[in-house]
Amino acid sequence: MKKYDIAAYVWPAFTGTEPRFMPFWPEGMGEWQTVMRAEKKFPEHNWPRKPLWGYVNEADPYVMEMEIDAATDHGVNVFIYDWYWYDRRPFAENCLNDGFLKARNRHKMKFYLMWANHDANQLWDKRISHDLGNVIWSGAVDRTEFERIAERILKRYFSQENYYKIDGKPVFMIYDANNLIRGLGGMEKTKEALNWFDGRAKQEGFGGVHFQFVLYGNACVNVSGVDGGKETSSEEFCSYLHADSMTHYHFTHYTDINRDYEEVLKDVSEEWKKIGKKYEIPYFPHVSIGWDNNPRFKEFWPWIMKNNTPEAFEKGLKLAKEYADAHPDQPPLITVNSWNEWTESSYLEPDSLNGYGYLEAIRRVFLEKK
Repeated sequence: MKKYDIAAYVWPAFTGTEPRFMPFWPEGMGEWQTVMRAEKKFPEHNWPRKPLWGYVNEADPYVMEMEIDAATDHGVNVFIYDWYWYDRRPFAENCLNDGFLKARNRHKMKFYLMWANHDANQLWDKRISHDLGNVIWSGAVDRTEFERIAERILKRYFSQENYYKIDGKPVFMIYDANNLIRGLGGMEKTKEALNWFDGRAKQEGFGGVHFQFVLYGNACVNVSGVDGGKETSSEEFCSYLHADSMTHYHFTHYTDINRDYEEVLKDVSEEWKKIGKKYEIPYFPHVSIGWDNNPRFKEFWPWIMKNNTPEAFEKGLKLAKEYADAHPDQPPLITVNSWNEWTESSYLEPDSLNGYGYLEAIRRVFLEKK
């Protein structure tokens, strides 16, 4: 039976042992605080919900051992950890460092990093999330900070024996191309920085870096590194920087998600066809589970993906499997949003609404013999 790499994004905020979380979630349990207080916003709204595993600390290695077993038993064999660097130091690392990397069964699961280099605004603090225009930390970094980031990643993460690789190179995903270029000062300087990182990885014996970028539909990329600067298409950007591959983070980045899930899937299929015609580098298909971030807001937030049942999600997984099978020249990698994005209502972890339904959908598509 063919093996697929099913990679689920991990939002590392469900822990009380990260001191920099306290301004956002002062009760000391990370964003579980928001999940516990989620309200029904209209009669048919399917919040609140409860996690079947409880409000666990995902920076606890014993908790992660349980989660790794549950994930791999159902076909999820890669975690993509959202990784942050704000205010000249790392943010939200302890879920990975103290939980996953200390789990005794970590060898069962590969992992890699997505540098979530977007700006941090007030979204995480429900008390003030209605005003998202205020930037708390910028995600852009200059060359000096970039090199500090790269050295940390080389030493702490690429060196881990279960770090995920493609063609022998550790995969490093970058979320926000515009912030990357803005911080480094333009396309040419960004190319120089990435080449430097790739060279350092070779010096350390890793064979280089596989740079993977997050796509945003038809969004243009600012190539000047300054506000109001020249823009170019994402395909030109990827070509110039010699990106190695692409994927998506969520359906909401390129289509209207405020409708029925199966209607969204029609757009997803069409988007993948366009990508195949426009890009020369591999695209790894992505499947999102849902979208409803009302738990993060006091008022009603109207964009909600409808009828995203485990059965509908399974249809998305089958599309992704078909895409992977139609591209045998690239690794059979499929990304999923997500393992635990509870406050965006897009998660595989079992809950009081669907039980293990989403995990069972992955198991049926990728582990059951047909």
